[in-house]
Amino acid sequence: MAARAAIEAGAWGIAVSTAVEAAELRGLVERERLLALGGLAPGDAAEAVAADCAVTCHSEEMVSALEAAQPEQRVPVHLKVDTGMARLGCSISEAPGLARRIAGSRVLSLAGVYTHFAASETDHQFTLEQFERFQRVLESLEVDPGLRHAANSAAALRHPEMGLDAVRCGIALYGCEWQGLRPALRLRSVITQVKDVAEGSSVGYGRTWRAPRAARVATVAIGYEDGVMRSRSGRGEVVVAGRRAPLVGRVSMDQITVDVTGIPEARPGQPVTLIGDGITAEEVAEWSGTISYEVLTALGRRVERRYRE
Repeated sequence: MAARAAIEAGAWGIAVSTAVEAAELRGLVERERLLALGGLAPGDAAEAVAADCAVTCHSEEMVSALEAAQPEQRVPVHLKVDTGMARLGCSISEAPGLARRIAGSRVLSLAGVYTHFAASETDHQFTLEQFERFQRVLESLEVDPGLRHAANSAAALRHPEMGLDAVRCGIALYGCEWQGLRPALRLRSVITQVKDVAEGSSVGYGRTWRAPRAARVATVAIGYEDGVMRSRSGRGEVVVAGRRAPLVGRVSMDQITVDVTGIPEARPGQPVTLIGDGITAEEVAEWSGTISYEVLTALGRRVERRYRE
């Protein structure tokens, strides 16, 4: 649904992490506009070819594996170059030779060349150095590079001059980390029980929280299996009946507990908002000791997705 909405809104194409994800979107756009960004091992070549998408390549071994898969039609390849992230990508010195080999292949085509920034949110100087390195790589190629891209969400916002032919917006699609965007996601569950606990009573595993006074505690049907990180135990708030209520006790696999003493409307079946209604993913990340990216991508498969425009 999100990919379809992006295309209908004018996105040129879709980038996903794996060939498996790409296969799920087969037919939504032309194969040249569906890119599996994640690193492939040579043993994944046949699966990548079957996904009928463009794939990332970063080594001679991967080129050979894709050719050995004997695709029925040319496979669009995006060459990834490491300009300072030191994660996935060929070296700057390897790039011209790999680009020539891909462009000259009988079964592959060079559809793009790209890199990724290591600190576009925080380090302008290093981002500039990476971009200059990438520009030198592009200038050194003896073949058409195809689609040139480097900018992630942060770079697209902070360095529009680095946009080249395309930008890869990721976290911005959630409406996060980009001033002026509206959050696109709300995480909700429901209260399953409300009980009165006496002063001094403990709640949850390890008895880490004890009621400082007589209290009403609501049990909510969501836990770390669903993406509410255990590190959030006893930290932060949720929204019940339009008011914030603190988490108390440890986050369990399937349940959390919330102090609703000051919310007399709290009752079983009532919605509880964990992200949204004034609680941002960035705020949740602070409570969880992480970043908004992890908060959003940690949502488990059993969390029902409901889409609306």
